[in-house]
Amino acid sequence: MPQPSPSAASPVHSVFMDRVPRPPVFATPAEERRHRKERLAAAFRLFSRFGFDEGVAGHITARDPERLDHFWVNPFGMHFGQIRACDLILVDHAGTVVEGRAEVNLAAFAIHSRIHAARPDVVAAAHAHSLYGKSWSALGRLLDPLTQDACAFYEDHVVFDDYTGIVEETSEGDRIARALGAKKAAILRNHGLLTVGHTVDEAAWWFITMDRSCQAQLLAEAAGQPHKIPHETARRTYALVGSHLAGWFQFQPLFQRISQEQPGLFD
Repeated sequence: MPQPSPSAASPVHSVFMDRVPRPPVFATPAEERRHRKERLAAAFRLFSRFGFDEGVAGHITARDPERLDHFWVNPFGMHFGQIRACDLILVDHAGTVVEGRAEVNLAAFAIHSRIHAARPDVVAAAHAHSLYGKSWSALGRLLDPLTQDACAFYEDHVVFDDYTGIVEETSEGDRIARALGAKKAAILRNHGLLTVGHTVDEAAWWFITMDRSCQAQLLAEAAGQPHKIPHETARRTYALVGSHLAGWFQFQPLFQRISQEQPGLFD
């Protein structure tokens, strides 16, 4: 994902960001694995809270920190709002469930295995059939820089405009991965949104705020003719709100809330 150059941020902002907490560093792969699984379970609970669940559709994955060609994912058919860290299953890039007894969603394997293979920098990827994301996807358009929040995706997302039905083959996942390139998000036409990140927190936050940005643009265009943020202003705003650290940090208040309200997710 492209990142802003140091000159893009003001000195005041640079000092402020130096004081912002950073993602934790782990002494062992086991500690990091546990952390990723807990954040993944929390992300599913939050997706349920935001209404991103749609039957059995949707998936978030986290690369295993030791077996890099394996990823943790939700059990097929389990409600997002009930997922615990211990319920997550480990799947390899051949589609075999290595840990856990549940089945893997075929579309989750076909899409996520290819994204993880194509993007070694990506730790997590999120996809769901959220209401506003899939509504906006039907237009086959990029999001415009209409709001400060939408600027997090300015020149950093793509449209995958070739819907051919339910994703069942890894070849389709390869095509999505190629379209995504080095960017943080894709609008899958007639399907929904896909976001990625260097942490589970980041990927989940990008999805949440992207869905809201879709909602905001749909509302704005329904009401009249929105005013776009000028190019240079949008780029400067992106430098502040579109970085990996910004995505990770924005997720922290949501994690604090869901972990206190639903401590069972850590089981």
